[in-house]
Amino acid sequence: MANRIFVALDTPDLDRARALAQKVRHHVGGIKLGLEFFCAHGPSGIRAIEEIGLPVFLDLKLHDIPNTVAKAVQSLAGLAPAVLTVHASGGRAMLEDAKAAAHPSTKVVAVTMLTSLDEDDLAATGVAGSAHDHVLRLADLAREAGLDGIVCSGAEVKAAHAAWPKGYFVVPGVRPADGELGDQKRVVTPRMAADHGASMLVIGRPITRAENPDAAARAIAATL
Repeated sequence: MANRIFVALDTPDLDRARALAQKVRHHVGGIKLGLEFFCAHGPSGIRAIEEIGLPVFLDLKLHDIPNTVAKAVQSLAGLAPAVLTVHASGGRAMLEDAKAAAHPSTKVVAVTMLTSLDEDDLAATGVAGSAHDHVLRLADLAREAGLDGIVCSGAEVKAAHAAWPKGYFVVPGVRPADGELGDQKRVVTPRMAADHGASMLVIGRPITRAENPDAAARAIAATL
């Protein structure tokens, strides 16, 4: 199986992002670029990272009215990212329009519940019930809307995969057994996430803040 590790380059610094990508390129399957990087550098910054030769996961978590999201996704089609995120809570029409507007080679996946949130946070926003049930409801919505998959924590990926065997499952908040949690609340180890059906493991600080990022990526890959 292809390397499922995508390293999260959560920095607005283009030179640092390129340097990190170059260091780890032989031991990861791709690069995740998020909102802070895209706001700083836009499409030209994405192309600068793509030149390194790794697939790019563009994690913008788009969430707006269907027409606005569709036009935003259409404007990104020229970049043809490997994976692009939208928010599942945007509703079925938004999800359908996002998928229809995307480049044919781009997997559009829906963010279900941020891994920085827990059930208390859900309750504070008016969502009753467990995080597990909330994620599975949104996974069903994404599947019915024709998306390629979802983003969910390792705590839900096993059940989501069982309900959607052909889905593409992105699992962020992945930490090695001895890693610090940082701002993540619902985390699992890379091996556990992979065993439970993760298609992509998003790993940031355990690699990017390591003294030797390449060695850190290689050690995590070895656990898989």
